[in-house]
Amino acid sequence: MSTLFDLSFYVTVPFWALMILAPTWRRTRPIIASPWIVAPSLVIWAIVAIPVLGTLGSLVTSPSLAALTDAATDPAVLTALWAQILAWDLFLGRWIYLDSRDRDIHPVLMGPLLVGTILLSPIAFPIYLVLREFARRDTPRHQVDRGVTVA
Repeated sequence: MSTLFDLSFYVTVPFWALMILAPTWRRTRPIIASPWIVAPSLVIWAIVAIPVLGTLGSLVTSPSLAALTDAATDPAVLTALWAQILAWDLFLGRWIYLDSRDRDIHPVLMGPLLVGTILLSPIAFPIYLVLREFARRDTPRHQVDRGVTVA
């Protein structure tokens, strides 16, 4: 189980590295544009979650702190939750990267913010939303329309 736990992180690293270390490389955007970049984490999630699907199902249909605390003693449940968190963070980081490139927000500013998304996405995401509002004010209206590049 420890190997799958570790692997769920390592399969996301190449995508984070592209967004943070090579944001303007001509191949980064096409790779990151695919929502399938989260698939490796989700495959690991499925491998680990299927045997404990009953436990996970109970946690989401009748959530309680006591049930979650009890389930957290099972390495398979924790590994499944970890893989899910990593997949979500990568998907969110993907959106932030693509949106920031559309808005021409400088990669030097975005690198630390993307690292923050890996570490604490609930903090980094609202920070990006604020940054995005300032970028919107500086971006000509013909370039950005509801977050989609049109010109």
